[in-house]
Amino acid sequence: MTGNTTILIAVILFSIVLIAWLVLRPSITATRGGKMLAFVALLIFPALAGGMGVNRHIERSKTTNFCLSCHVMEDYGRSLRVDDRSFVPATHFQYNLVPRDQACYTCHTDYTMYGDVNAKLRGLKHVYAYYLGKPSQPIKLYQPYNNRECLHCHLGARGFEESEAHTKDPQTLSRIKANQLSCSTTECHNIIHNVGQLKEATFWKEQAK
Repeated sequence: MTGNTTILIAVILFSIVLIAWLVLRPSITATRGGKMLAFVALLIFPALAGGMGVNRHIERSKTTNFCLSCHVMEDYGRSLRVDDRSFVPATHFQYNLVPRDQACYTCHTDYTMYGDVNAKLRGLKHVYAYYLGKPSQPIKLYQPYNNRECLHCHLGARGFEESEAHTKDPQTLSRIKANQLSCSTTECHNIIHNVGQLKEATFWKEQAK
């Protein structure tokens, strides 16, 4: 249990105790101090607990476990363990090029609630489809993958800036940085999750610690 979770539980329990005390002894609110106590117990503490709870769940939604808890995402989770370095997400995951506990969020920072208004609306659509409808298959990006998701890690790195593939043509690097040439084109890093190939794939087995 994290420190933030402990504080949240403490705030909730203290709110419950204060509210119960006010219910059992309503005469307390007759005084000015009692009114202030009621204001804190019925408004301030619940609002604080709610805000902390929302923040806690937003942070949890960034975790790989949360993303892969959805049934339609299971194959995408399996693709992170494909034993083939040409699979871009698998290489990043297995070689700790991204934090494993936030692997999905690291490469999809503009997804649903983390994106613009349209992305947030699509997120609500996903919630509806998951609980009341049927998720569409196969899963596709709504728009081409933005190089920004690659550059927030790779920009400035020697391996990226000095790569022969990036420097052979003087225009290549600048076009990549301007999102004019996609990192995931057929000439570059075009093997992403490729979940349709999982039946033929071999998988990396992490060594027990």
